[in-house]
Amino acid sequence: MTSAAPLTVVIVGGVAGGMSAAARLRRLDEHAQIVVFERGPEVSYANCGLPYYVGGAIAERESLLLQTPASLRSRFRLDVRVRHDVVRVDTAQKVVEVMDLDTGRRFTQPYDTLILATGARPRRDEPLSDVPVRSLRTVEDADVIDASLSRPGVPVVVVGGGYTGLEAVENLVARGASVTLVQRGPHLLSPLDAEMAAPIAAEIRARGVDVRLGVEVATAGSGAVTLSDGSTVAAELIIDASGVVPETALAEGAGIRLGETGGIAVDSMCRTSAPDVFAVGDGVEKLELVGGDTALITMAGLANRHGRMVADLIAGRTETVRPALGTGIVRVFGIAAAKVGWSERQLRAAGREFYVVHVHPGSHAGYYPGAETLSMKLLADPGSDAILGVQIVGRDGVDKRIDVVATAMQAGMPAAELAHLELAYAPQFGSAKDAVNILGYVAENTRTGTTPTIQWHELEAAQEAGTTLIDVRSRAEFAAGAIPGALNVPVDELRDRRDELPDGLVVVHCQVGLRGHIATRILRQHGVDARNLDGGYRTWRDATLRRG
Repeated sequence: MTSAAPLTVVIVGGVAGGMSAAARLRRLDEHAQIVVFERGPEVSYANCGLPYYVGGAIAERESLLLQTPASLRSRFRLDVRVRHDVVRVDTAQKVVEVMDLDTGRRFTQPYDTLILATGARPRRDEPLSDVPVRSLRTVEDADVIDASLSRPGVPVVVVGGGYTGLEAVENLVARGASVTLVQRGPHLLSPLDAEMAAPIAAEIRARGVDVRLGVEVATAGSGAVTLSDGSTVAAELIIDASGVVPETALAEGAGIRLGETGGIAVDSMCRTSAPDVFAVGDGVEKLELVGGDTALITMAGLANRHGRMVADLIAGRTETVRPALGTGIVRVFGIAAAKVGWSERQLRAAGREFYVVHVHPGSHAGYYPGAETLSMKLLADPGSDAILGVQIVGRDGVDKRIDVVATAMQAGMPAAELAHLELAYAPQFGSAKDAVNILGYVAENTRTGTTPTIQWHELEAAQEAGTTLIDVRSRAEFAAGAIPGALNVPVDELRDRRDELPDGLVVVHCQVGLRGHIATRILRQHGVDARNLDGGYRTWRDATLRRG
């Protein structure tokens, strides 16, 4: 009896998804022939660490190179070929045509199973001008940017205020560059809502960065760029962080179906429309949890997990993709901003019903030194109480809380149940009522109508309609800064002075919402139609920063 011939698996793309698939498959199948073709000069490199190499936080370039073709051959017996571009896939004959970029030689490689991990490419296809333009996606990009920063004060324009753009800004400032950040949209970090992203922009401006919102680069040349509003900014280097699009040319050429998002369409097992062809990574559309539809979500964690899952399937195991949440986090000059699920803007655009909660709890017990204030926003379904999205901004403890919420969402936990999570507590790590618990308590009060609320963006219209705004903070707080039109009645005096309040709807607010909640409960039990300004003065203040 003869044994079956070893399986030949060809993988196109040698970074997150591709190498995860290759290494996992070797651990499951010692005899398979596994060939990886990578167009670039490096494989298995830490592209998420590139900005921090430019900034100097990662001192050694070699630290970014997690593996090499030689190390992968030695440990995993993988045939990894860099500088090899797969230019065509013939799904009928089950071969790929490959060009060796160093020699120009073309050859074909047969496969039994093919994995496309081609990733994504920068959104901008054409150079802007004679000013050098780089993205920040490859080790080569990092090398060029590093060499361009040989002297202090080099003027650099960063195009795009998303996660990568902000990481680039922080690390360029660390290198002494003079940085201008150009963002097409009305606020930075467009995945977040405006009031949540505003403190990030304020911090960046405070570090000397020239932030330009609502504009694009129109032309560039002679050491400067001209923006769409007609202004001119000095630039010896442009970093394009304006986003990416799926790299689908190879799949399209093979007749593989693309989805409505423009990414490669796959089923729940990452199978494409072509037999024995899988696809993983940033070039593939994902099933998204909140909307239940496909979306483009470019996250290294998803690419790694899906690559591993495909290897399991090839080895005969049964597995399916879990819906994606799009959990992300970025830290800029000590402030972290994180998001999971959908934003208010996304929900409104989709016509979804939702309720909103803003809270500002401490990162740990207030009596223990070093406590910082977190800004947290929750969006949930008013019927099912399903968590639709959470955003968190702060200097400490953001990562812990966003991961707790992401886990709760994956488990299908209602928003109010966050109040009942038993989380680790010691004064230096959290509070007896953790920030996540507080989010759950306020969610329950809001959804059940125990404390009706009004949002910051509804306040101006309410005041114009005759609503009375009562600031229940102390007189000193009121004097330090107040919402226009507010009357100051400290919460401890409210019971005795309630007869001073005019008839009609009353909105109360404090600094972050807690005293406002107490005031609302007092007034409503005395027959006053009162609502709490969700998130208090701090949320209103942060929201107004977006106009600056």
